[in-house]
Amino acid sequence: MKAATRVGVFGLLGSGNLGNDGSLEAVLGYLRTEHPDAVVDALCGGPEVVAARYGIPATRLHWYRGEYRTASRAGAVAAKGLGKLVDVFRTAAWVRRHDVVIVPGMGVLEATLPLRPWGFPYSLFLLCATGRLLGTRVALVGVGAGPIGDRPTRALVRWSARLAAYRSYRDAQSRDAIRAMGVDTARDEVCPDLAFALPTPQAKAPSGRPGAVCVGVMDFHGGNDDRARAGEIHRRYLDGTTRFVRALVAQGRPVRLLTGDACDAPVVAAILDAVDSPLVTAAEAASLDGLTKEAAAADAVVATRYHNLVCALKAGTPTLALSYAAKSDALMDRMGLGAYCHPAREVDADRLLEQFRALEKHSAELRRTLAERNLAVARRVEHQFTALTAALFPESAPVHALREAP
Repeated sequence: MKAATRVGVFGLLGSGNLGNDGSLEAVLGYLRTEHPDAVVDALCGGPEVVAARYGIPATRLHWYRGEYRTASRAGAVAAKGLGKLVDVFRTAAWVRRHDVVIVPGMGVLEATLPLRPWGFPYSLFLLCATGRLLGTRVALVGVGAGPIGDRPTRALVRWSARLAAYRSYRDAQSRDAIRAMGVDTARDEVCPDLAFALPTPQAKAPSGRPGAVCVGVMDFHGGNDDRARAGEIHRRYLDGTTRFVRALVAQGRPVRLLTGDACDAPVVAAILDAVDSPLVTAAEAASLDGLTKEAAAADAVVATRYHNLVCALKAGTPTLALSYAAKSDALMDRMGLGAYCHPAREVDADRLLEQFRALEKHSAELRRTLAERNLAVARRVEHQFTALTAALFPESAPVHALREAP
């Protein structure tokens, strides 16, 4: 009798980021449908959450529990350094127990948000390097990538990509960025974000009257290269977004504030305090499914976080992006809403309001466009999983598995 395939999932999962967890949920759904005999466990940032929510065994990603706290005292610095060494052996021991390890989506090859090379880039490099040494296939599935200015971070990302056995990307810009780092991407595919594989709630039927607007906010301080002016960027983003919400309230529009990570809560609190109106409420969605349902019930969405955009577009709701990276622009363009992007680093409330009015003016047309694009995206996501089966589970793949999807 053939032994069950041992599959590991890896990443900052269960750590409060709903997009990361949604990508995991999509991959687990694929495994349970297409490979129900696979034995699955995780090496992740929030093992207790992953084990409780998804019913799989989970191990903590880092030996040192204070990994994501700033180390200022000598003892903490020494413990963090020791943790980096211990994690070499912990990662290798975990990888050795698996036939396949999947990194489900996430922007693991980018630095669009502040990032240190000895943080997650180092952990990903350990995974890919030990996978290559120990003969365990590591797959980076539907991941995001981007140009990286910091040389140590770029080197770790480049070697992680080179050492992986399988790579696919959530947009063409990601593949181009990895190619520019010197990685051969000739066999790498571009497929939509894995979250598009999750169930879609029924969209709201238009009432003909102005209704609720979802505004997705983010604890945004710029990217990895913006550290010197992070405070200025954050103040400008918060001020512009607050002024926009206040303008909607002045028109009598109910506003639902959405988040995508636990760290976004202070931004919600600041807007609620500044606007101080019963028309502004905060959603408490704990998953991408919850966010998608919020978006589906709204007339329109204005959002910053990438997976807030995914949820809104997937729900078929007219959406305006407060774009902080090329991935947001690429997603909006793919879904036919490329004209409705506004820079998150320079939020101009008056200009944003003009764009919002144009969005609502063309609402019916945009809903039809999103319905068509979502059908095409669904076919591409199905192709992604077919290709993944052919690459990682060849004994289960049909002979036509790698045929290009229509």
